[in-house]
Amino acid sequence: MKESIRYLQNAREILKKAPREGHLYTDTKPVREACATAYLAMLMAIDEYLLAHGLNQKELPKSVDGYRQMLRKYLVIHNGKLMKEFNSLYEELHIAGYYRGLLSHIEIVKETMNLAQLFIAKLNK
Repeated sequence: MKESIRYLQNAREILKKAPREGHLYTDTKPVREACATAYLAMLMAIDEYLLAHGLNQKELPKSVDGYRQMLRKYLVIHNGKLMKEFNSLYEELHIAGYYRGLLSHIEIVKETMNLAQLFIAKLNK
Protein backbone atom coordinates (compact mmCIF):
# COMPACT_ATOMS: atom_id res chain seq x y z
CA MET A 1 0.00 0.00 0.00
CA LYS A 2 3.02 2.26 0.04
CA GLU A 3 2.53 3.52 -3.50
CA SER A 4 -1.15 4.32 -2.97
CA ILE A 5 -0.32 6.22 0.24
CA ARG A 6 2.38 8.15 -1.62
CA TYR A 7 -0.17 9.20 -4.25
CA LEU A 8 -2.59 10.33 -1.56
CA GLN A 9 0.16 12.36 0.11
CA ASN A 10 0.92 13.92 -3.29
CA ALA A 11 -2.74 14.91 -3.60
CA ARG A 12 -2.58 16.65 -0.24
CA GLU A 13 0.63 18.45 -1.23
CA ILE A 14 -1.07 19.75 -4.36
CA LEU A 15 -3.90 21.14 -2.22
CA LYS A 16 -1.48 22.88 0.15
CA LYS A 17 -0.23 24.96 -2.79
CA ALA A 18 -3.70 25.74 -4.17
CA PRO A 19 -4.77 29.38 -3.83
CA ARG A 20 -7.47 30.03 -1.23
CA GLU A 21 -9.81 32.74 -0.22
CA GLY A 22 -11.74 32.24 2.99
CA HIS A 23 -13.17 28.73 2.98
CA LEU A 24 -12.81 28.20 -0.76
CA TYR A 25 -10.15 27.20 -3.24
CA THR A 26 -10.01 29.93 -5.89
CA ASP A 27 -8.37 27.89 -8.66
CA THR A 28 -10.04 24.67 -9.79
CA LYS A 29 -6.99 23.30 -11.64
CA PRO A 30 -4.99 22.17 -8.58
CA VAL A 31 -8.16 20.89 -6.88
CA ARG A 32 -9.00 18.83 -9.95
CA GLU A 33 -5.44 17.52 -10.09
CA ALA A 34 -5.51 16.58 -6.39
CA CYS A 35 -8.87 14.81 -6.74
CA ALA A 36 -7.60 12.83 -9.73
CA THR A 37 -4.45 11.86 -7.82
CA ALA A 38 -6.46 10.75 -4.77
CA TYR A 39 -8.76 8.68 -6.98
CA LEU A 40 -5.72 7.04 -8.57
CA ALA A 41 -4.45 6.28 -5.06
CA MET A 42 -7.66 4.37 -4.38
CA LEU A 43 -7.35 2.40 -7.61
CA MET A 44 -3.72 1.61 -6.82
CA ALA A 45 -4.71 0.36 -3.38
CA ILE A 46 -7.26 -1.98 -4.95
CA ASP A 47 -4.64 -3.16 -7.46
CA GLU A 48 -2.14 -3.76 -4.66
CA TYR A 49 -4.73 -5.75 -2.72
CA LEU A 50 -5.62 -7.87 -5.73
CA LEU A 51 -1.97 -8.55 -6.58
CA ALA A 52 -1.30 -9.57 -2.98
CA HIS A 53 -4.22 -12.00 -3.18
CA GLY A 54 -3.08 -13.91 -6.25
CA LEU A 55 -4.09 -11.93 -9.32
CA ASN A 56 -1.45 -11.05 -11.87
CA GLN A 57 -0.88 -7.72 -13.59
CA LYS A 58 -2.83 -8.72 -16.71
CA GLU A 59 -5.93 -9.56 -14.64
CA LEU A 60 -6.20 -6.13 -13.03
CA PRO A 61 -9.27 -4.06 -13.94
CA LYS A 62 -9.10 -1.50 -16.71
CA SER A 63 -12.33 0.43 -16.08
CA VAL A 64 -14.46 1.61 -13.18
CA ASP A 65 -16.89 -1.22 -13.92
CA GLY A 66 -13.98 -3.65 -13.82
CA TYR A 67 -13.01 -2.31 -10.40
CA ARG A 68 -16.59 -2.72 -9.22
CA GLN A 69 -16.57 -6.35 -10.40
CA MET A 70 -13.30 -7.05 -8.61
CA LEU A 71 -14.60 -5.40 -5.44
CA ARG A 72 -17.69 -7.60 -5.57
CA LYS A 73 -15.67 -10.73 -6.21
CA TYR A 74 -12.77 -10.26 -3.79
CA LEU A 75 -13.59 -7.61 -1.20
CA VAL A 76 -17.31 -7.12 -0.59
CA ILE A 77 -17.59 -10.60 0.86
CA HIS A 78 -15.39 -9.36 3.73
CA ASN A 79 -16.85 -5.85 4.04
CA GLY A 80 -20.15 -5.06 2.36
CA LYS A 81 -19.76 -1.32 2.87
CA LEU A 82 -16.70 -1.09 0.63
CA MET A 83 -18.76 -0.97 -2.57
CA LYS A 84 -20.85 1.94 -1.30
CA GLU A 85 -17.72 3.76 -0.18
CA PHE A 86 -16.01 3.13 -3.52
CA ASN A 87 -19.02 4.38 -5.46
CA SER A 88 -19.35 7.50 -3.30
CA LEU A 89 -15.66 8.33 -3.58
CA TYR A 90 -15.77 7.67 -7.32
CA GLU A 91 -18.60 10.23 -7.61
CA GLU A 92 -16.93 12.74 -5.30
CA LEU A 93 -13.28 12.50 -6.35
CA HIS A 94 -13.44 11.44 -9.97
CA ILE A 95 -16.71 12.91 -11.22
CA ALA A 96 -17.34 16.00 -9.06
CA GLY A 97 -13.73 16.79 -8.15
CA TYR A 98 -11.77 15.93 -11.28
CA TYR A 99 -14.10 15.54 -14.24
CA ARG A 100 -16.60 18.32 -13.50
CA GLY A 101 -14.40 20.52 -11.29
CA LEU A 102 -17.27 21.17 -8.88
CA LEU A 103 -15.41 20.99 -5.56
CA SER A 104 -14.14 24.24 -4.14
CA HIS A 105 -14.98 24.22 -0.41
CA ILE A 106 -11.76 23.48 1.49
CA GLU A 107 -13.37 21.42 4.27
CA ILE A 108 -15.31 19.25 1.83
CA VAL A 109 -12.20 18.51 -0.22
CA LYS A 110 -10.16 17.75 2.91
CA GLU A 111 -12.86 15.43 4.26
CA THR A 112 -13.06 13.63 0.92
CA MET A 113 -9.28 13.10 1.05
CA ASN A 114 -9.69 11.71 4.58
CA LEU A 115 -12.40 9.32 3.38
CA ALA A 116 -10.12 8.14 0.57
CA GLN A 117 -7.42 7.48 3.15
CA LEU A 118 -9.86 5.44 5.27
CA PHE A 119 -10.88 3.44 2.20
CA ILE A 120 -7.24 2.66 1.45
CA ALA A 121 -6.62 1.69 5.08
CA LYS A 122 -9.51 -0.79 4.98
CA LEU A 123 -7.83 -2.58 2.08
CA ASN A 124 -4.65 -2.86 4.11
CA LYS A 125 -6.27 -4.87 6.95
